[in-house]
Amino acid sequence: MAKDFILPDIGEGIVECEVVEWLVQEGDTVSEDQPICDVMTDKALVQIPAVHDGIISKLYYQKGEIAKVHAPLFAMDVTGDSTSNEAVEEPVLAENQTNNNASDVVEDFILPDIGEGIVECEIVDWLVAEGDEIEEDQAVCDVMTDKALVQIPAKYTGTVQKLYYQKGEIAKVHSPLFQMTIAGSAVKPNVDINQAVVKAQTNAVAEKVAPVETQQAAKVINQKAVASPAVRRKARELDVDLTCVPGSGKNGRIYKQDIEEFVKGEVPNTIDTSPLNSDVSQSAVQNQTQNQSGGVRVEQIKGIKAAMAKQMVASVSTIPHFTFSDEIDLTQLIALRSSLKEQYKAQGVKLTMMPFFVKALSLAMKEYPVLNSKVNDDCSELTYYNDHNIGIAVDSKIGLLVPNIKSCQSKSIVDVANDLTRLTHSAREGRVAPDDLKGGTISISNIGAIGGTIATPIINKPEVAIVALGKLQHLPRFDESGHVVSKAIMQVSWSGDHRVIDGGTIARFNNLWKSYLENPSAMMMAMS
Repeated sequence: MAKDFILPDIGEGIVECEVVEWLVQEGDTVSEDQPICDVMTDKALVQIPAVHDGIISKLYYQKGEIAKVHAPLFAMDVTGDSTSNEAVEEPVLAENQTNNNASDVVEDFILPDIGEGIVECEIVDWLVAEGDEIEEDQAVCDVMTDKALVQIPAKYTGTVQKLYYQKGEIAKVHSPLFQMTIAGSAVKPNVDINQAVVKAQTNAVAEKVAPVETQQAAKVINQKAVASPAVRRKARELDVDLTCVPGSGKNGRIYKQDIEEFVKGEVPNTIDTSPLNSDVSQSAVQNQTQNQSGGVRVEQIKGIKAAMAKQMVASVSTIPHFTFSDEIDLTQLIALRSSLKEQYKAQGVKLTMMPFFVKALSLAMKEYPVLNSKVNDDCSELTYYNDHNIGIAVDSKIGLLVPNIKSCQSKSIVDVANDLTRLTHSAREGRVAPDDLKGGTISISNIGAIGGTIATPIINKPEVAIVALGKLQHLPRFDESGHVVSKAIMQVSWSGDHRVIDGGTIARFNNLWKSYLENPSAMMMAMS
C-alpha cells in the first residue's frame, strides 16, 4: 500500500519551499535515509531523505514547483508494509459503503527540524500514553536539544497508537517519533468504537459528579502551574484552579490524574517516589544514600550542559582571548532610570538597567563595526554584520542559554526592554524559540546579578567579543572639586579575539560605550 511522505518542518517559520531537483524517479527503489530531493527555502537549500525502504510510486510536484510544509511530497510503497490490492480493495469498499468518512489510515509523526544544526534530541517526558486521544496542537512530549527544551505538538486530532521511544532515549530528527490514527479519516484497529464512546461518557459523568468543594478551601501552592494544553482544558472543564493543584511530575508538572485526585479530595500528603517524582524527592533520596554510604554519584553530562562544554572548549582552544577591565560610573543613569521606571511600569514595560547597556553597546558598534563581526575557522575571512543581534546570557533551570535581541540598532530602549523581558522569561523556563538562539553577533553576561566584580568571560564563538557586567557598588570617589562622594560603580570585563581585535581598539570602543552610560543625555542625542 502506498504511503505518503509528509513534508516536515524544515526551518523556523518556513511554510513552503521550491522543489529544486528530484534525485529519484517514479518506480525507483530507495533505501532509508537516501536523499530524495533538494528543496530551497528562503533561508537555505535542504535535502529531504527517505524515512523507509521502498519504491517511489508518485512524485506530487514537478521541478520548480512550490511544495507546502505538512502536505504530501511524494508517495512510496514501503517495504514489508505492502498488501495485495485484491486483499485490500474489498474490505475498503465495504467499509466505504457503511461509512464514507472512515478509512484505516495510521500515520507516523516525523520529528521535524527543531533547531539549526540539531540532528537528535532526548525524550524528557511523554505527555500522552499509547491509546490516548489527542487533539491538534496538543503537546505530546517534551524533548531536550543541546540548545533548549522544546515541546512537540500533534499535527492532527486522533489516537496515539505507538510511542517509538522511551523517556530518556535519544530520538533522531526526520525519523518517526510516534504513530497515531487520524480522527475523521481513520479507525483504530481492533477497537470497538461503541465501547470507546461508552467509556468516554462514563468518565465525563464521573468527572461532573465528583465534588469540587475542596477547591474552594484550597491554598495556592504553585504560582506558575506547569501543565500541557490538554490538562489546562480539563481544568477549565472542571472549574479547577491549577495553582492549587499539586503536580506529581518533574518540576511540579500537573497531569490529568492530579486534577482528578484533587477534585476527589485524594491528594496524597507523602512524597511521590514513582518515576515521575519531583526534583525535591530525587534530591532527598540522593542525600539519604550519600549519608548512609558516603560513596559517590555519577551524573551524565548531556543536553545544554554538554553543548556548553563543547562550545567553551572549542572557543578557548581556537580563540586567543585577552581581557580588558574598566569601571563605569552609573550614578546619572540610575537616576534617569528611577525617574522613568514607574511611568513605564504603568504601560507594562519592565525598565531595568540592561536595556540601556544594550542600546549603548549598539550605538558604540556603529563607530567600531569590527566588534559586530565574525571570523571563519581558519581566520582568513572576517564577516561584518549590519544587524546588531546582541545576546544576553541567562542562567536558566536547564543550563546557560544566550538568546539574542535582533536588530538593536533600529530599536528604541523601550523596544529592547520588551524583547529582553520576553527572552529572559522564555530562557528561564528553558523554552526559547530556536530563532532567538541563532544569529547573535556579540554577547553580554550579567554575572554581577549573582555576585562578583571582575570576570574573564569566554567568547561565544564565532563572535569576536563578550562583556561581563560586575555587581553594582556604591564606592567613594573624588568629584571635580576634590571632595569624596558616593558613586554607583560597576566593573566591566571584556574578552576579545586577539586575532582580529587589538587592545587599543577594545579600549577606545569601551570608552565610547562608557561615555554613553555615564552621560545618558549623550546617548539620547546619538540615537537616530
